[in-house]
Amino acid sequence: MLREAVLRDEKDFSACSIFGMMSPSGKRVNGEPIIRAMANMRERSNGLGGGFAAYGIYPQCPDLYCFHVMFDDHVARKQTEEHLRRDFEVCDSGPIPTRPCDGVENPPLLWRYFLLPRSTDDCDIGEEDRVVRVVMEINVKVDGAFVFSSGKDMGVFKGVGFPEDIGRFFRLEEYEAYLWTGHGRFPTNTQGWWGGAHPFNILDWSVVHNGEISSYGINRRFLEMYGYSCTLHTDTEVVAYAVDLLLRRQGLGVEEMAAVFAPPLWSEIDRMEEGKRKLHAALRQVYGSLLLNGPFSVIISNRRQMIGLTDRIRLRPLVVGSGRDFDYISSEEAPMRLLDDTVSETWIPWGGEAVVFELKEEAVPELTVPIEVFRSEVPLAARGTGRAEG
Repeated sequence: MLREAVLRDEKDFSACSIFGMMSPSGKRVNGEPIIRAMANMRERSNGLGGGFAAYGIYPQCPDLYCFHVMFDDHVARKQTEEHLRRDFEVCDSGPIPTRPCDGVENPPLLWRYFLLPRSTDDCDIGEEDRVVRVVMEINVKVDGAFVFSSGKDMGVFKGVGFPEDIGRFFRLEEYEAYLWTGHGRFPTNTQGWWGGAHPFNILDWSVVHNGEISSYGINRRFLEMYGYSCTLHTDTEVVAYAVDLLLRRQGLGVEEMAAVFAPPLWSEIDRMEEGKRKLHAALRQVYGSLLLNGPFSVIISNRRQMIGLTDRIRLRPLVVGSGRDFDYISSEEAPMRLLDDTVSETWIPWGGEAVVFELKEEAVPELTVPIEVFRSEVPLAARGTGRAEG
């Protein structure tokens, strides 16, 4: 018993919990299952960060960008809104609904904005690149403001606390989504603060991560050449921006992205057949600065995909499973079994091999009874401060 007590006090560098669940048919469920799954892995985190990404939660406005923003004060909020109005029509805005919750203390102002990009004569930059530019401008130029979610029909909810407490705080049982990801944080090298919690997001891309990106410095400098600014003081931020750069802006496939993040050794590349050898050599030469050095497992999500990936030698755990209605990626098998007694197959992917689950082409996210999370019952002017709204 004494030895067990001592072992529990040791720092566990394989901690952090990640979990993802996706319905290929677009079936939507509320946030209760993902909260239960994260609570099942509570010992993997230490209360310094928890968060969730959810897709399909704003079916009333699927074509509007929704910015979730945290503010230190209302001065930062007003400055941010000035930035937003230059590029967007603000269709609606107000505090993100929250409730007081044990384990969640001193939240910042938490606001959301439903945005329609204004037309522009600038043909040199597309709509999504304009959105990214505005996110970077706000995060860099507005003191005390951080955009932590910027996609369509999806949202990130995160903060300081255990993930199940963060889920209750944000009232996730009131949202329905066909794809949920969750994270319980065990920070080892960076501080625990609201902006540094996972998931990290840009546009529809969200990333939850277990591990340590020791190549953060060179990854960040490479991304800065393409207009990305890392301001949230956590190594995982580079992964979200690198995903956007590789998959959206430069048109690589998921397998090529995996070969950038977790590439084969040069000795392995030399033994490949010619076409494959040339491809992997080119990826190493062009994107060598985006190699993710250090142990990691990640779940990457967008509105149509859920992707799991580990480092080459699997220094962080990742388990995959499938049930009747949902596919799963997790740090552990236990939460899959807890939620779904139809899970008949689980497996551990090879290191550096991307596992991809996709929404069926014909799938339209199922809209059941509308859940009133888009508009408050009271006028915008009377919506309070955005702190722990009940």
